[in-house]
Amino acid sequence: MLIRLVGRHLAPHRAAVIAIIVLQLLQTLATLYLPTLNATIIDEGIVRADLGVIWSVGGLMLVMTVGQILCNIAAIFLAARVAMSVGRQARAEVFSAVQRFSSRELSSFGAPSLITRGTNDVQQVQMLVLMSFTMLVTAPIMGVGGVLLALQQDVALSGLLLVVLPFLLVVIGLIVRKLVPLFRRGQTQLDRVNAVLREQIMGLSVIRAFVRERQESARFDAANRDLTATQLGAGYLLALMFPSIMLVVNVATVGVLYFGAMRIDAGQMQIGALTAFLAYIMQILMAVMLAMFLFMMLPRAAVSAERIQAVVATEPSVVSAPDAVADGPLHGALRFERVGFRYPGAQRDVLSGISFTAEPGRTTAVIGSTGAGKTTLVDLIPRLIDATAGTISIGGRPTTGLPLDDLRAGIGLVPQRAHLFSGTVATNLRMADPDATDEQLWAALRVAQAADFVAALPEGLDGAVEPGGTNFSGGQRQRICIARALVRRPGVYLFDDSFSALDYTTDARVRAALIPWTRDAVVLVVAQRVSTIRHADTILVLDEGALVGTGTHEELLADCPTYRQIVESQLSAEEAA
Repeated sequence: MLIRLVGRHLAPHRAAVIAIIVLQLLQTLATLYLPTLNATIIDEGIVRADLGVIWSVGGLMLVMTVGQILCNIAAIFLAARVAMSVGRQARAEVFSAVQRFSSRELSSFGAPSLITRGTNDVQQVQMLVLMSFTMLVTAPIMGVGGVLLALQQDVALSGLLLVVLPFLLVVIGLIVRKLVPLFRRGQTQLDRVNAVLREQIMGLSVIRAFVRERQESARFDAANRDLTATQLGAGYLLALMFPSIMLVVNVATVGVLYFGAMRIDAGQMQIGALTAFLAYIMQILMAVMLAMFLFMMLPRAAVSAERIQAVVATEPSVVSAPDAVADGPLHGALRFERVGFRYPGAQRDVLSGISFTAEPGRTTAVIGSTGAGKTTLVDLIPRLIDATAGTISIGGRPTTGLPLDDLRAGIGLVPQRAHLFSGTVATNLRMADPDATDEQLWAALRVAQAADFVAALPEGLDGAVEPGGTNFSGGQRQRICIARALVRRPGVYLFDDSFSALDYTTDARVRAALIPWTRDAVVLVVAQRVSTIRHADTILVLDEGALVGTGTHEELLADCPTYRQIVESQLSAEEAA
């Protein structure tokens, strides 16, 4: 997964990757050659008191050192740019995949997990790419080159490598093996912490209203402690790794000095060669340390890559049909024919056998108790989810035969939860039509009974909207959302309990203003309040996913017990009549 993910995003940066490898090769070769030059200065310059050799070889060392520094700076600069680009592309890929998800996929992953995958997980992969370019390229060249040059200095002393390197690899391998499950568990626990924190922030008023601060603090503390324990376990292993490596390095250094001194005393080795050999031993062990540091990051990045790839590879359950063709504006009657819906793995249908026709120019209302399937019915029309049985058509065209973008562009949806995006009032309204003029925006606001409070803002249409519209009341948010749907002038309007936060007077004024505006369109209104839908041309009554009544308010009062119970729970006998 990790190789596939990184390889896909590195492909556009081939030239930069090649440049990084060349630069790292040059600076590593310079690093390897410097100890040999230093040995030459000692053995041929200092020992023989030859200043010419010292100046000439020393000058060459200076030039190579400057070149090494310049190559290293350029390589790290390019590596950082490429790594940041890989992170940007991976985040964009996750974001694009989530944008295509239907409600089913969003529920499957969960918002907290998707946020973690698009931020923390991408960051882990991004950091691995950066470290790979700065370490992975350098480590093998330095390791192999160090071994060859160490053999060149003294073959017999190089036998120490046969003991040191395997021991170092075994120690680090055991530690890395224990890190993998800890990193995988840590990412899952981070999802849990995000989920609890998100719930508590969004439900803060409920928590305070029911005096649940202590219990919620305990719930967050439990999730936080689990994450902390896992990260501490990984931290302890990481902390153990570096002392272990340094112990092996220092023991190797002592061994080289001990046996090297014996060989110098026996006349089998020169002092300069010993210093060069010691430098090469350090470079070899440093190469192993760099590689192990990278392998230490690899488990966590691999887990993150799996989580990213799981999002990217998930096929949306709602897609345009291969033969879907746009056929002009979306107009005409909305028709449900024996429509049913069941969630995967569920034992019963949420909706079953729903059949009705909503004609243009007429208002069709849907009412029912909580959990009756009203919102599910609305979500089926723009294909936020797909029906598992039956057919939905608009103007005689099945919705599954239309391109998704064209279908949704022809529908004005006001969802149950009024949500505004950070920006301005105008940017929120122009989500429906980017080319809408200010006059068109004001016209929609007037119909939605929102023009007064928007005009009262110091900046008017350019008034700021905080994330989620938190600087507006619930009723104001609903009216702006209604205006957003009106700007598009679609062929089908869907109001999913969109008047619940409005007082009765404002509710009536909005409905009255909608009549001329939606004269040629299908209007489907879902409501909990009888007063909102009692004057609709047709009322559909849902009960446990089934359509149990169809007719006008008066007809249903006489013939539908379920509707009559709803009315009697909200209105007096005189009001109901």
